[in-house]
Amino acid sequence: MWMLEEVRQPYEHIQAAPGSKEMKVVNPSGKTPAFKDGKNIIIDSVAICQYLADKHGKGTYAAGTIKRAQQDSFLHFAIDELDGALWTAGKHRFVLPEELRTTAVEPACKHDYERALKTLATRLGDNDFVMGKKFTVPDIITAHCMGWGIGMFGWEVPKGKLSTYLARCRARKAFQKAWALREAS
Repeated sequence: MWMLEEVRQPYEHIQAAPGSKEMKVVNPSGKTPAFKDGKNIIIDSVAICQYLADKHGKGTYAAGTIKRAQQDSFLHFAIDELDGALWTAGKHRFVLPEELRTTAVEPACKHDYERALKTLATRLGDNDFVMGKKFTVPDIITAHCMGWGIGMFGWEVPKGKLSTYLARCRARKAFQKAWALREAS
């Protein structure tokens, strides 16, 4: 929803719970979100965001350019390092069957997440966004992960550069509108 707001495209939001029959019709794993464009369905948040950015020429650099490769590097970092630690912890909190869950994994996940935040701070440098002044898809994914870390696990973002970065991302009109719509549904 945030990316749709960024590219200023109309959309219909249909609420469907992860694992529900409605979701399994469009994504066999039942994971959310899914995006329908005409008769085509795209699953996976990153694929949806990058598709919308490419299609509408906003929040991305052109494929085949050095800037795009650098952008993709930040995107993969966010998924591998931030999202990976969060999802592993999340699986042991609410996804896996009870008999497979263990709370012992969470400290290691938090350690990995905090280490990734330190790396992010270094890579971010003095930039407003991961790619400098331009807000791009990896900013959506990175800010989403940081918000998920806070909201789901209580893993704080260090004060200073990273908390300012997160606040800057969340201050965007598109985020504010998407968040309000999410909270209303």
